[in-house]
Amino acid sequence: MSPVEIACDESGSEGENLVGGETDVFAHAGVRLTAEDARACVSEIRARIGSPAEEYKANHLLRAKHRAVLEWLLHPGGPLTGRGHVHLTDKTFFAVRAAVTLLAEHGTDTMARTLHRAGPAAFGAERWAYFLAAFTSVLRLRPRRGVTTSPAEFFALARELAAVPGEAGEIVGLLAEGAGRVDGYRVRLATDPGLVPVLDPLVPAVIHTVRHFSTGGTPVALVHDEQLALTGERVLQLKATLGHRLAGVRFVDSRSDARVQVADFLAGVARRIASDALNGRGDPRLTTLLESFVDTESVWNALSS
Repeated sequence: MSPVEIACDESGSEGENLVGGETDVFAHAGVRLTAEDARACVSEIRARIGSPAEEYKANHLLRAKHRAVLEWLLHPGGPLTGRGHVHLTDKTFFAVRAAVTLLAEHGTDTMARTLHRAGPAAFGAERWAYFLAAFTSVLRLRPRRGVTTSPAEFFALARELAAVPGEAGEIVGLLAEGAGRVDGYRVRLATDPGLVPVLDPLVPAVIHTVRHFSTGGTPVALVHDEQLALTGERVLQLKATLGHRLAGVRFVDSRSDARVQVADFLAGVARRIASDALNGRGDPRLTTLLESFVDTESVWNALSS
């Protein structure tokens, strides 16, 4: 069976910097469009917006005066219906889930959701944010910015929080027993160039994109915007994980491929719409339009929550 080409791009990528960065949502989009259909879509957007800019980005579509163009792009019956897909990641929840998965001996997704919900109230918003930033610090061998914490300092903090009564304190108590697992992870990270960091949302999002478009057994060949995080070793790991579903990965400059430009539009508007919803200022109309594109296994409690 011949593979189908899926064009991909992302928005909100800051690598493993999940807490305290510029964005709180990571979005990875894939579109199944022919080159001709993608060029027609880009041309239609340009004609409707009428900006003299040489390169259009998602922020053009997100301007209030171009609301009708954005709704046209996402509307049922529009150019992306049945052909677009978005995997969303709430970065803070992703960090919490990584902590529970790595540090707790029998960590579950339910446990992560409980801690994510209860943590800020139980420990105070600032202390909770510092705890998560400290966790991401000990899982990065060379953190370049933000909180820099040694494993010993992090686990001392975890033991302090574990003394707080309630569900959140109980769960952090389980995390406080994970020092050996952190040590083992740091050793693997230093010695295995193909290891996918547990704090990087990109590779899991790519996996979900491939699985979505390969439903029914059709292999997928990704045409992805240039992305330094997808190293040769990590592409090999993707192939090992996905098997026959992934036929290959090819990187292009988004300006040279209209299909990737459309994926860039979708990723960018999805990230903004989702971020607004996450922070209680969501637009119900845009949220509803986006929901039909969103992967049900996104790292998200609910888009409309």
